[in-house]
Amino acid sequence: MGSSAAVPAGSGTRNYAIVTAAYWGFTLTDGALRMLVLLHFFQLGYSPFTLAFLFLLYEAAGIGANLIGGWLATRFGITRMLAIGLTTQIAGFLMLSALSPGWAAALSVAWVVAAQGVCGVAKDLTKTASKSAIKLTAGEASGRLFRLVAFFTGSKNAMKGVGFFLGGLLLEVLGFRGALWAMAAALALILAGVVLSLPPLMGKAKASKSAKELFAKNRGVNLLAAARIFLFGARDVWFVVGLPVFLYASGWTFTMVGGFLALWTIGYGVVQAAAPALVRRSADGMSAEVPAARLWSLLLALVPALLAGALLVEVAQQDMVIVAGLALFGVLFAVNSSVHSYLILAYAGSEKAAEDVGFYYAANATGRFGGILASGLLFGMGGLAACLLGSAVMLAACWALTLLLPDQGTFPERAGIPPSPAAKDQPARPASPGAD
Repeated sequence: MGSSAAVPAGSGTRNYAIVTAAYWGFTLTDGALRMLVLLHFFQLGYSPFTLAFLFLLYEAAGIGANLIGGWLATRFGITRMLAIGLTTQIAGFLMLSALSPGWAAALSVAWVVAAQGVCGVAKDLTKTASKSAIKLTAGEASGRLFRLVAFFTGSKNAMKGVGFFLGGLLLEVLGFRGALWAMAAALALILAGVVLSLPPLMGKAKASKSAKELFAKNRGVNLLAAARIFLFGARDVWFVVGLPVFLYASGWTFTMVGGFLALWTIGYGVVQAAAPALVRRSADGMSAEVPAARLWSLLLALVPALLAGALLVEVAQQDMVIVAGLALFGVLFAVNSSVHSYLILAYAGSEKAAEDVGFYYAANATGRFGGILASGLLFGMGGLAACLLGSAVMLAACWALTLLLPDQGTFPERAGIPPSPAAKDQPARPASPGAD
């Protein structure tokens, strides 16, 4: 068995803190990068659809990076994959910094798209490794797992919002190239800390030997991954292009638009971290949490449908109605995302948790890719109202998939409930609370 079983119980909290801190630093630079690219190329006169296009490879690369990242984290250990993810992000920053103002527009776009693809790989390798580490450090208690997942994901998204502010500040103070160099240097320090502080083989286990085995997930993982596609597609279909352009056309300055997106993301992260207090808990870790996923996804689906209706009937102060409605969307979306992030680790097997998490977040990246593409297309067809209607349809599909979720995973056997067939196939969990 991999070295994860040999990790002392007392080291779990320490490793969780190190991984979380490293991912915070990574996420700060990732959020800053998005704002750097948006602001810099907006200033150069690029259209909203072209700006969305710059991020397509960033999201598309994440699909493959999550799938292979989960397998690699299982095969070679989480620490090594964290190091590879951080190193890849540094390479992406340096590649972007080589962009020359004298290049032709087509070459510049191609170069940025390629560099964004490198950063997309880095983001999802790092995320898959980091979230897999939570499974190793949570121990046997489902309640502890929910709290750790909620804090990790919520704080990460709050950091991304701070990163939006950081990107604008660095662009103003250091310029595009100087900002990228500064962020690359900061990540180099984080990389050194990860390599020196974490067990080199943390999370290493027996990986799948074939593609068939890699994709042979249990029913809970498969259904939750499908729901995740629609959940995140429903956010990015209005978030990436539709909302910024709508607010700008309503008289908002670019700074105001960026500020709202940053505040929305920070607020979303805060609610996400608080989600365990908003969701009823169960001793088996499933019987209350799965119905909660169904309820919260249904409530979320109603919001974009109502907002689209408000735009179509041309209510007064449309921009403020949209801002208030999307603030509510952020609260409901945060709880949904947090519950889903918990459930994937509850459904995941012990031996190949990283592979299951990678498969799930490949679905997440697929949803974001589809949402970004649809965002530009739908906005061109019918403005923000079309984007919101598309969001409502996606969320209805997400809700329908949650109705099929099994209410048993890797925790029910501890409450005296017979495990599902998929859970029976999983290897026995070690008794030590600090090892998984």
